[in-house]
Amino acid sequence: MAWSTRQLADLADTTVKTVRYYHRIGLLDEPARTSNGYKQYKPAHLVRLLQIKRMSNLGVSLAQIGAMGRAGAKPDEAIRILDAELAATIDRLRRIRAELAVILEHRAPLDTPPPFGPVADELGERGHALVTVLSQVFDEDALDDLRELISERDDYEDDFEALPEDADDATIDELAGRLAVAIRAHQDRFPWLSDPCSAAPRGKRFAEAVMGPAFAELFNRAQLKALARAHALNQEFRSAAGTASALGRPIRDVGRPLEDATEHR
Repeated sequence: MAWSTRQLADLADTTVKTVRYYHRIGLLDEPARTSNGYKQYKPAHLVRLLQIKRMSNLGVSLAQIGAMGRAGAKPDEAIRILDAELAATIDRLRRIRAELAVILEHRAPLDTPPPFGPVADELGERGHALVTVLSQVFDEDALDDLRELISERDDYEDDFEALPEDADDATIDELAGRLAVAIRAHQDRFPWLSDPCSAAPRGKRFAEAVMGPAFAELFNRAQLKALARAHALNQEFRSAAGTASALGRPIRDVGRPLEDATEHR
């Protein structure tokens, strides 16, 4: 008994295109041909085709199938690898479902970084853009701390948001003083804020390269000056107290990256 390519594909509930593709990548041997050039598939070809289909349905990639050889080979290691990959996929899907549940509960935009779903309403357009950037800089624990800070409004925030580009120095200095007090409180509560790069898995250079341009883009010159001045006041305070100081609250209170941000402007 011999079958044509079409007949073989029908028997395996697949397509002629798939059969030809398996020939091309070496998964399915070419059959003998008749004198007029027609392929003659045998039961062994059907068995192999069904084996490939079975393993593919189990999630084994075609490359893995090729490496495993014939199905009778007992590919224990390949099965263990596949099982581990499936376990990782299940964990990823569970995490996605959990994140979607938070997004639905808080009616947050779909692109909100996972830790910030519960405070999405408080972010505003600029805050949303900023936490999106910072989610690529800081680790999960730091992002959780930032979410907690965002959920607690500081008394300076409305004035900071409304600070115009052409604000005079006296207004900027007054606001900077209030910012500095808030920064110190945040640093005392979350010590990593005094050295934010300690919470940046990709290192200081990456953190500054990302945050400097982001702040320059998102805040006007007066706001950047207020933040930089608050950072300077904090440095003076910490120096006087004999302790090190670096970056304040990264969401609205920045240290070194602000120096770069003001230069960008």
